[in-house]
Amino acid sequence: MRVEQGFQPVPYSEGNPYTADPVLPCLLRRLFPKQARDEIEPDLERFGNDILTTVRDLADLTAPPTLTQYNHWGQRTDALRLSEGWRQLTALAQKEGIVAIAYERRYGALSRVYGSMKVLMATADTRSVFCPMSMTDGCARVIELHGTPAMKAEIYPRLISRDPSHAFTSGQWMTERPGGSDVSLTETTATPLPPTNASRTEDTLGPAHSLDGFKWFSSATDSDVALALARTGPVSEGARALSLFLVPLRLPLLQPNPLPPPRSDPYCQKPATRTSTSNGIFIHRLKHKFGTHALPTAELSLSGTLGYPVGPRDRGVKTIAAVLNITRVYSASLEIARAYAAVRTIRGGTHLLSEDAVHVAELARVSTGYRAAVHLVFGAVRLLGRSECGAASEGDERRLRLLTPLAKAFAAELAGRAMPECMAALGGQGYMEETGIGRCIRDGLVEQIWEGTTTVLALDLQRVAQSAQNMSAFLEWADNVLASMPPSMSATLEVPCTLLQSALKEIQSTYTPPVAPLVPRPALFLFGYVASALYLLEHAVWSNITAQPEAETDIEVFRRWVMEGELQRSVDAVRVARSVDPGSRFKKDHTIVYGDTSSLAKL
Repeated sequence: MRVEQGFQPVPYSEGNPYTADPVLPCLLRRLFPKQARDEIEPDLERFGNDILTTVRDLADLTAPPTLTQYNHWGQRTDALRLSEGWRQLTALAQKEGIVAIAYERRYGALSRVYGSMKVLMATADTRSVFCPMSMTDGCARVIELHGTPAMKAEIYPRLISRDPSHAFTSGQWMTERPGGSDVSLTETTATPLPPTNASRTEDTLGPAHSLDGFKWFSSATDSDVALALARTGPVSEGARALSLFLVPLRLPLLQPNPLPPPRSDPYCQKPATRTSTSNGIFIHRLKHKFGTHALPTAELSLSGTLGYPVGPRDRGVKTIAAVLNITRVYSASLEIARAYAAVRTIRGGTHLLSEDAVHVAELARVSTGYRAAVHLVFGAVRLLGRSECGAASEGDERRLRLLTPLAKAFAAELAGRAMPECMAALGGQGYMEETGIGRCIRDGLVEQIWEGTTTVLALDLQRVAQSAQNMSAFLEWADNVLASMPPSMSATLEVPCTLLQSALKEIQSTYTPPVAPLVPRPALFLFGYVASALYLLEHAVWSNITAQPEAETDIEVFRRWVMEGELQRSVDAVRVARSVDPGSRFKKDHTIVYGDTSSLAKL
């Protein structure tokens, strides 16, 4: 039999990433006034259609970057060659305003929400190009807050530009070999340089420093600038002796690139080859990663590299926090699974997979988790927009500080669990590379590591949550959400709301100092389930009061997330972590992992 003969599987057809999304249209209706909605919604629908066509065509042109360190004469070139798809996707993101929207502030504090909706829609199809976009976004915010007048005049406009021929991208260099996420062990040093005769136009950016060191994990190696931490004080002072610097990757920075644009490139005016020049930045090697293959990530050595201070001396960690906040909240397999179930026949071709109760139940479970994650993330995004526009109350600022590490870690964990379920929902077809789910899993798993692992973020959350003022701000908001339910809704949801209130008390007592050593990680998950449930409830209240067509569904999603999700299991996990003796537990853990306990005496 020829392949064209016999049974022919029906290809699924994915919907517009905006109109088919179960959350975004309702979120737009709830958050934005009508005039803004009437302007934004057509753009989101248009962008959704472009994702299904233009963006995916460009994504097919991506390939891993290549590095040529030496030419045939033995001269060091560090020629980094990028795929056409990567360059064009970068340019498309700039034209779409992925960075610009938040800083144009056409819709005030909600501008950040608008831009983040575009990010959510396109993330699965843009081959990790939003990694450099998020760092560019963070760099723009740092310069807006702390940059010198020259940085604000020369660099900031390029970071937020929609013109790819003019726009800059930025990297972020923190990670080094001794410490990973622990920047207190940073080896890179910064030495002030004597004033020059201003022959370098870059020196107008601020007092030049010479940076020397090694950056172990630098994404966006094709960027124009980077924010780098370097030591300006003694090693004994750890992270308290680090300062932040703006580093040009290529000199001259403030002049047009001398190379002509490549041919047949309608989107991008930047050359295919980006070469490290006289700024003493040498690419040791490109990282061979599990995922994010198109993203140029490298190990870099800095030798007499020019850098310009951003923010106060020896306050680099605090200064770069704005970058971390933004990149953490930037953090589509479900639509593929839904679309496949709508065309795949079962039971001898008499039923669709979408009519099978067991299969749809699993999709509903994954969809409930997706809704919870999106509402939590956009809750943080909304607070970030208020903060950037000076519209945040003190309570908003405190909640944002709690939600920033929480939203990133919790959403990344939920995604890591849900994507394999979506793959399995397609059977053998799901395991095929053509569906894109495998790539989404590989690329998505980096979110559990990049910008802080779940454990690192759990410790960050603990530091913030131990503040009585921060916890009070969160609990006050939670009480307001619970109190906002109309009487009929309160009666319907009495059981899940009672469970939610009990979990809130558990969070408060869990983070009351001293916090047990084994608590931070399970406490983060408990906090994530509670916070996402509150955002689902907040949305369900609005949906009910305004008689939205999805009102009953929104109530059911909240009920299931609390009653059938892992909220109670998270409460139990926290209680176990609080009750065990950490010393005894460690010895048992060590024996389980290593067997022999004789080495414990050396610890």
